[in-house]
Amino acid sequence: MSFRNFYPCDLCPEFLIIAIIEVITIESQAFKELTAKIDTIAKFVKAIQNQAEEQPEDGWVDSYEVCTFLKISTKTLQRLRSANEITYSKIRGKVFYKISEVQRLLNSNIIRRSDEHLQDLIKNHQLNVEQRRSIKTPKINPN
Repeated sequence: MSFRNFYPCDLCPEFLIIAIIEVITIESQAFKELTAKIDTIAKFVKAIQNQAEEQPEDGWVDSYEVCTFLKISTKTLQRLRSANEITYSKIRGKVFYKISEVQRLLNSNIIRRSDEHLQDLIKNHQLNVEQRRSIKTPKINPN
């Protein structure tokens, strides 16, 4: 007899669907060890999420934003790139930097600015991201 014979069809609406449930049994000690490991993994994941929330969003900012908010010249930023002091990505001739990389420069005193400058850069970046999302999201007309 094939599996098809047990599958409900249009010809027999009164046919009942039978669920097959597989029961797995393990010793209570093994179960406790398993749940302890799962709890450890859950705590680790939660700690990483909390750490990521505490750190600034690691978005990409362009040279103009870095120069404007850190109050440095484009030549200074070019000098940092040439000396391999800062990592960057170049896309279609435009240079981008990760916010974490700019923060590293501030923390290592390569660029001497206050944290307020970095916070201004992060806020501006977040505003730009929100503006781009609102432009891309179509407005639904209630009429």
